[in-house]
Amino acid sequence: MEKNKSLHAYIKEELLNSIKANKYKKGEKIPTELELCETFNVSRTTVRTALNQLTLEGYLIRKQGKGTYVADEKVRQTLTHTVKKYSDQIAVQGKTAQIELVNISVVPANEYIINSLDVSLKDPIQRIERVRKANGAPTQYEIAYIPWEIAPGLTKKHAETSLYTSLTDEFGVQIAKTTEHIEIALADERICYYLNCEEGLPCFYMETIAENESGKKVEFSRAYYRGDKTNFLIERDYPSEH
Repeated sequence: MEKNKSLHAYIKEELLNSIKANKYKKGEKIPTELELCETFNVSRTTVRTALNQLTLEGYLIRKQGKGTYVADEKVRQTLTHTVKKYSDQIAVQGKTAQIELVNISVVPANEYIINSLDVSLKDPIQRIERVRKANGAPTQYEIAYIPWEIAPGLTKKHAETSLYTSLTDEFGVQIAKTTEHIEIALADERICYYLNCEEGLPCFYMETIAENESGKKVEFSRAYYRGDKTNFLIERDYPSEH
């Protein structure tokens, strides 16, 4: 079993290296299972396991009766040292961004929300549910919570452009700092509905708290990103030693 496990892991790594080196280009059909069996001298089960993992991770697309193809590049989002809007980050990757509002409502702050925002129990909170898309395909499902007193009467227009830009331009609220926590979650029925994916798909789950210049927490959000459609770039600057 260990031998089989290492074999399919090796094949997966070799195929992934070929994809990242552009040997197999975006949209291109890769060799058949039989051809891969012959190339690596392994069983079809071993090849299929490697292909299934690469498909689940979003590097390959399997088309019934046609074969296996290299998937489109994942949407890359930068977590540090950027104030660029989602649409701008997506545009530089040659894709068209879209933010689609699902729902805006006003809810009373519960214990969960007051732990994440500077509000009191039952304070009015605007709950903004959105789906972000790249080239029409959903990549992120988000629920944002903004206290009514911070930006009263947020609209569909605000939600479908940039909330942070709207907060600054129309409500005088400057976002000075965000704190983000990321973990892995499996898509449940609700997430699958909005992200158009199969139940159990690994997703990035991110909780974000945004603060203004005085340190007041002005927004809290929970977001799910399709693991097969998204990756993250993290940049760090290190001071030079003297």
